[in-house]
Amino acid sequence: MGSTGGIASGPVSFLRVFDIATDVIKQGGMRRGANMAILSIDHPDILKFICAKEKGKAFSNFNLSVAMTEGFMQAVDEGRDYDLINPHTGQADGHLNAREVFDQIVDMAWRTGDPGIVFIDRINRDNPTPKLGMIESTNPCGEQPLLPYESCNLGSINLARMLRERGGMTEIDYDKLARTIRLAVRFLDNTIEVNKFPSPQIEKMTRTTRKVGLGLMGFADALVCLGIPYDSDKALEVAESVMSFITREATAASAELAEKRGPFPAFEGSIYDVPGGPKLRNAARTTIAPTGTLSIIAGCSSGIEPLFALSYIRTILEGERLLEINPYFEEVARKEGFYDEDLMKELATRGSARDMDKVPQWVQQVFVTAHDITPEWHVKTQAAFQKHTDNAVSKTVNFPHDATKEDVARVFRLAYELGCKGITIYRDRSKDSQVLSVSREDTAVQEKEEKELAPAGRAPRKRPRVTSGRTERVSTGCGHIYVTVNRDEKGICEVFSTLGKAGGCASAQLEAICRLISLSLRSGVGVDAVVKHLRGIRCPSIAWEEGHAVLSCPDAIASVLEKEVEEPLDKPVAENSVVRNVAGQCPDCGNLLVYQEGCFLCRSCGYTKCG
Repeated sequence: MGSTGGIASGPVSFLRVFDIATDVIKQGGMRRGANMAILSIDHPDILKFICAKEKGKAFSNFNLSVAMTEGFMQAVDEGRDYDLINPHTGQADGHLNAREVFDQIVDMAWRTGDPGIVFIDRINRDNPTPKLGMIESTNPCGEQPLLPYESCNLGSINLARMLRERGGMTEIDYDKLARTIRLAVRFLDNTIEVNKFPSPQIEKMTRTTRKVGLGLMGFADALVCLGIPYDSDKALEVAESVMSFITREATAASAELAEKRGPFPAFEGSIYDVPGGPKLRNAARTTIAPTGTLSIIAGCSSGIEPLFALSYIRTILEGERLLEINPYFEEVARKEGFYDEDLMKELATRGSARDMDKVPQWVQQVFVTAHDITPEWHVKTQAAFQKHTDNAVSKTVNFPHDATKEDVARVFRLAYELGCKGITIYRDRSKDSQVLSVSREDTAVQEKEEKELAPAGRAPRKRPRVTSGRTERVSTGCGHIYVTVNRDEKGICEVFSTLGKAGGCASAQLEAICRLISLSLRSGVGVDAVVKHLRGIRCPSIAWEEGHAVLSCPDAIASVLEKEVEEPLDKPVAENSVVRNVAGQCPDCGNLLVYQEGCFLCRSCGYTKCG
């Protein structure tokens, strides 16, 4: 900015640019974009960053985390101030009270799920190549700390397929697991060789350190097969035993590859470059990734997460509803003689088998779900895996809706005490809408909304003689569009739009769109359904309006409808017109999304917001 005398507006403003760019790019691609933004706790703009998602819809393409130092955590404990550091000069630039900042992070995480926390000192202590630089950030789900231009190269073993029966008991087949680990490490190293990289810088850094991240999925499934409750000390023993074995075997496999192919180029000066130590082919070998899409393909539980629900209702084409049951639970239910379709349907409304009289007590204990487990057990499980993982562990700590901010603060402190490298929390229904819920109350709400979205055979209500409304001008790639939204006593009842000069094909199509919108609204279709189907429609010409991309005229109409509902003209909007955050439904297949590891995932079709 030296040539203009201007002042940079700070990191949050630049994040907004990247967020909008990601939003525009993803409209034309098959894969959605996802970003991770991490800001140091001592940055002068840290409070703006912490509150960046306060309005709910901002930075929807970003996961946010704060890089906390051990010095800051000590200042929190002592309740004292700490210095903010100007990144340009390296000098102190003000100060804040550490405990107040920590409480602000807790408050925003409780309200929105963001920001998460990254313990940056701990990450850099395990940085295998400190001579190449300090690690400042991770990939979007937080499990892979990376230097600039390094890339993720991840793979996961389905632990549920690494079991065997012996003497009438199920146990982990460590011989099979060892063979699989060595094959997987070789495969991941080969991937670096054959991969086509998007830029020379990424290719150079990836080949310099040759980092791979082998982890596992199906952990919850394996525990079920072993008859071990997820929230038990025995499960923690299994976690440590399995992960230490994976890391030990992966390191041995990397050493064997180094003998044949040579060590990674940055080996000299790395933390492994010690007298008598083996040379390694890969600077890092193990990672615990979310495995959202992978676990769907493999038909297993994701990463090290517990089961989310034992039974749920899936809506498919033409509104047909299918009962989906966890295959392990169904097998046990049939074997133990308590399988009953009505019971399974009741389970779908609850999600959990806890306190169901017809389900044996031992089954209730073994088949625990995410919300049966206290947040502390989520953290303990993450910490158990982290003890034996080169990189980091992706894990979401689930909280019930009635959890307090003190509960969140306690989990953040516990994650630090137990040696985690970061922590992400999600309080049920803390986003703009419930992503996936299995409670009786939310099931009833969902059924009510479905009726509103598809009112079979309903005739539109008559338009009153007088309506009230307002008109908003929006810039589009085809010129200014003027959108008028009118209301009657029941809520929004009609939409009109005018584009530039009268006449022409575009104006005729807009008139047809608005007539259909008006007909739908007066027939009882919720505004949220109209917005969902108009949002994201893209034409060749994109415009920018107040920092947001306007993809088409229908997209512009959707944006006006959203504002009309969120900011009613003179009175509260009728219940059937409340716009909910449509991120709760999969944009590809319409089924519900699951929120885990900082990402939205559809277990029906495999869609994920994290690309």
